[in-house]
Amino acid sequence: MAIEFTDASVKEAIESGKPVVIDFWATWCGPCMGMAPVYGQLADEYAGKEIVIGKYNIDEQTDLATECRIMSIPTILFFKDGKQVKDLRLAGSQNIDTLRTNVEKLLAL
Repeated sequence: MAIEFTDASVKEAIESGKPVVIDFWATWCGPCMGMAPVYGQLADEYAGKEIVIGKYNIDEQTDLATECRIMSIPTILFFKDGKQVKDLRLAGSQNIDTLRTNVEKLLAL
């Protein structure tokens, strides 16, 4: 199961330097809700590995969404060594294979 990030916990996760995957979402977003089981499956597959996979509700938390200029949801961002990986960014609904491919790219950095 994916972690539910707060503004404080997401900053702590990013600053840890570990690879971090963040799904920016909201309860009113149909595509976000449709992707929730797929994202949960991804989190389950990588559980126990050196990666943090979590969800960031843009209605409850705002700091990181503003900082990263999230304009549409769902958006998935990837972080490593405390910084956003600019070449890895997904917007819109994604399938599990696309998510896995991008997580593997993140882990290979």
